[in-house]
Amino acid sequence: MVLSRGWSLFLVGVGVWTWVIWPRFAVAIWNDPRAWSTGTVAEGDPTSFLWVHALLIAASLAIGTTVGVLGVRGWLTARRRPTA
Repeated sequence: MVLSRGWSLFLVGVGVWTWVIWPRFAVAIWNDPRAWSTGTVAEGDPTSFLWVHALLIAASLAIGTTVGVLGVRGWLTARRRPTA
């Protein structure tokens, strides 16, 4: 399957968007008192709140990276394809 340039650009945008949004969310989760057993940021043991969100963030970054790479590959393929 060959993606059009428009869809390829959309997929690259989704990949970039993922890397803009999720790291900021990770900082917010880290700084949330619910993420720590003592209720104080970075003190005590991490709670399941932190672990669940860390897993969600990691999965989202992996999926976003994959989508972005597919978009870049689609764009490069569309660029090489001769227009008839």
